[in-house]
Amino acid sequence: MPRSTLTVVLATVPILILPALPQAEDAWRAPVLQWHQADSMSELVSSLDDWLDARANWPRRDVAPSVRLVSEWEAAARQGPTTSFQRGPLRGLYDPERSEILLVSPWEPHRPGDVAVLLHELIHHRQTPHHWYCPAAQELPAYRLQEAWLLEQGLSLDVDWIAVVLDAGCSPRDVHPE
Repeated sequence: MPRSTLTVVLATVPILILPALPQAEDAWRAPVLQWHQADSMSELVSSLDDWLDARANWPRRDVAPSVRLVSEWEAAARQGPTTSFQRGPLRGLYDPERSEILLVSPWEPHRPGDVAVLLHELIHHRQTPHHWYCPAAQELPAYRLQEAWLLEQGLSLDVDWIAVVLDAGCSPRDVHPE
């Protein structure tokens, strides 16, 4: 093969192959980063709902919940008598009577851990019309989806799985024989 032909072949190969690699990589990352590109809470909720549409057993509701940032005190006051073995600071809460998600300040829309709290509460919004033996039964599937979303972000979920499973069983607590 003459030298000029070899030069032409080698010169065209990188032009044909290299532009395809970043596009394939961007296509793979686009769904993961979509939440991060949201400019408003409604766009963020819509992006997370799109993710849930592909993974959750409960369909998107006709009306999105309202979302508010509140103090930890206000969220705790709205939490009511729900008891759980889960410990740690309250980060979010879903009020099914008002179709309202309360996110505890400080909360930032560009921190994956904070967005995962919103995702968890959106799952409860989807679960609300369905029957549950007890409210805590909703937690295990919500935490599993939250964990899957965080894994896609390269993060993990720090949760007491034993407590979640025990709560989800809806068994009475502190039962003593007579």
